[in-house]
Amino acid sequence: MARATNAPQSRKRRKRLLRDARGFRGRRSKLFRYAKDALYKARYWSYRDRKNRKREFRALWIQRINAACRKRGMTYSRFMEALRKAGIGVNRKMLAELAVRSQEDFDQIFKLAKEGNLAS
Repeated sequence: MARATNAPQSRKRRKRLLRDARGFRGRRSKLFRYAKDALYKARYWSYRDRKNRKREFRALWIQRINAACRKRGMTYSRFMEALRKAGIGVNRKMLAELAVRSQEDFDQIFKLAKEGNLAS
């Protein structure tokens, strides 16, 4: 009896993998064995770095807010505490955007937070 190789499905699987490896350099896009390893690593890194990107952006926003706050005579942690006490619920991403692009609006929020903190 002939050996069953499941050839159509195997060929389909290999073609799909090589199609996904298009754009890789050299044998990583041409040969199944190397393309498989390259895709495994690429998918691992992309999953990992999707998590890291969130971490890095949060750190960037905090740095920008901190710089804007220190320019106005307050630290980041005191500012965030003042925002919470004043009941201002603006997220870090928006605060960072305001600090960079619209300093007048950031000044208003800063003033509200400072007044709310003094009242408490």
